[in-house]
Amino acid sequence: MFVAMAAGDHIEAKAATFFSSGHTNNWAVLVCTSRFWFNYRHVANTLSVYRSVKRLGIPDSHIVLMLADDMACSHRNPKPATVFSHKNMELNVYGDDVEVDYRGYEVTVENFLRVLTGRLPTSTPRSKRLLSDDRSNILIYLTGHGGNGFLKFQDSEEISNVELADAFEQMWQKRRYNELLFIIDTCQGASMYERFYSPNLMALASSQVGEDSLSHQPDLAIGVHLMDRYTFYLLEFLEDIHPASQANMNDLFKVCPKSQCVSTPGHRTDLFQRNPESVLITDFFGSVRKVEITMETVNLTSPIIPLEDQSAMGGRATEAQSYVDQLPVAQIIHQKPKQKDWHPPDGFILGLWTLILLVFFKTYGIKHLKHIF
Repeated sequence: MFVAMAAGDHIEAKAATFFSSGHTNNWAVLVCTSRFWFNYRHVANTLSVYRSVKRLGIPDSHIVLMLADDMACSHRNPKPATVFSHKNMELNVYGDDVEVDYRGYEVTVENFLRVLTGRLPTSTPRSKRLLSDDRSNILIYLTGHGGNGFLKFQDSEEISNVELADAFEQMWQKRRYNELLFIIDTCQGASMYERFYSPNLMALASSQVGEDSLSHQPDLAIGVHLMDRYTFYLLEFLEDIHPASQANMNDLFKVCPKSQCVSTPGHRTDLFQRNPESVLITDFFGSVRKVEITMETVNLTSPIIPLEDQSAMGGRATEAQSYVDQLPVAQIIHQKPKQKDWHPPDGFILGLWTLILLVFFKTYGIKHLKHIF
């Protein structure tokens, strides 16, 4: 009897944890605010987070992806149609199924604020809208160049921490979110959440006021840094997360300590109503499992046929399923680059013959040219 009661209490505790967040759907708004080739890492930052949330179950229909520049199609990209986040070029975060909702000069402060507050023209398609409600958990990720109290868009305009705080307050007043997680990877990132005042909001930043957020993974072939340090270690952390993970926000706060980031990551939880220890990572980076409610009686007492008997009866036996890593990033990071066969660059042979002829002319003159051929 006591064993049954203990088992029942355990099940009730797990059920209480599962339903404690109170949300029924998840959304993500992922924004890269920088243009130009030397800001390649900011696009890779955003696409890395995009890849992670899709792997954990958030569909493209619930992701608003904003990229200020298309590095995959840049004429300076030696690997067209790819964006890499690791220097050995093994992890292409651009992939084959990226759906960019706002690209290029569409990525503006005005459009970003309109997406958050829902103040979009009626002609705007559903794919460009944040169709959240008061049961939505929203992840907002920003990366780019910033300073004390502002983040630059396109190197031509800025959004201030006051404008961002007011936008989140509009979202709360219009019942557009249940809980909101804000992450920013930029210089002096903590200054962007200093003015927040809306409830149920948690914020993380890659650096404190007065600190720079540093780049990571320089690549000589591409000629730029591939990622920023904070997002690099965030991605490494998320690779160990699967839809059934019990990792919580306190684990996320430990990502990229100062010994790795060089800058000092910060977080703010005073506006959040729940204890961060009870908030699962998948409450924001994952997707709520769909549940079908039925009023019909379901018979659970029918005998279970063993797999051996199913095979004997001609039934189709199914293998046990388990979660696996989509890409083993932890191995990719530490492995050595593949050795490639060396081929002379274009024009090398022609240049070599030209050098031989010049040396011959200098030594013997043109009258002895016939001895070569």
